[in-house]
Amino acid sequence: MFKPHVTVACVVQADNHFLVVEEPINGKHLWNQPAGHLEADETLQQAARRELWEETGVDAEPQSFLQLHQWIAPDGTPFLRFCFAIDLTERVATQPHDSDIERCLWLPAGRILQAANLRSPLVAESIRCYQRNQRYPLSLLAAFNWPHH
Repeated sequence: MFKPHVTVACVVQADNHFLVVEEPINGKHLWNQPAGHLEADETLQQAARRELWEETGVDAEPQSFLQLHQWIAPDGTPFLRFCFAIDLTERVATQPHDSDIERCLWLPAGRILQAANLRSPLVAESIRCYQRNQRYPLSLLAAFNWPHH
């Protein structure tokens, strides 16, 4: 049976800058969107909000759905990555609560798109999805008969 990893990511924008997290992996400082795995007792939107708070200290609800990426990492790990958009009125201070996150940065899109230290190509692709200005309602991802509150 095929069992891909289900992850969520948030493209957070304010003042034409995007929020990225920096995490040391194998001696490199890599950039990613606030992102992580879906837990058993949460909806996709709840997972996105939790990951955003854990990795940046920012408490914000996803506002729209951007894209679902089905991806196979270079090590062969399959992923389904649900990407959400959040537009803030200003760049807010950050405080990671996840010890794996070294720091958070607000960067212009061009800097992210040209960076050589992205955790995966999905980081840049998510920015491109945001720039295409295609947003989908969160209701597209409704939880049916969800027992957890």
